[in-house]
Amino acid sequence: GGGRPRLSGREHEVLALLAEGLANKAIAPRLGISEHTVKAHVGALFEKLGAGTRAEAVVTAARLGLLIL
Repeated sequence: GGGRPRLSGREHEVLALLAEGLANKAIAPRLGISEHTVKAHVGALFEKLGAGTRAEAVVTAARLGLLIL
């Protein structure tokens, strides 16, 4: 791999709310998108960060400097 994965603006927003411990159901109305779309963003984050869980995604993103906790 080479350096940090590139996240879209929306992925960053979803990531920040994941870090707050919000469920997809709670993230969707905050961002004005469907729960299905939130799931797609979470899936993309997992893939880009090589994460298998929400907690792992948040920790990995923080370690990479993509998220300030």
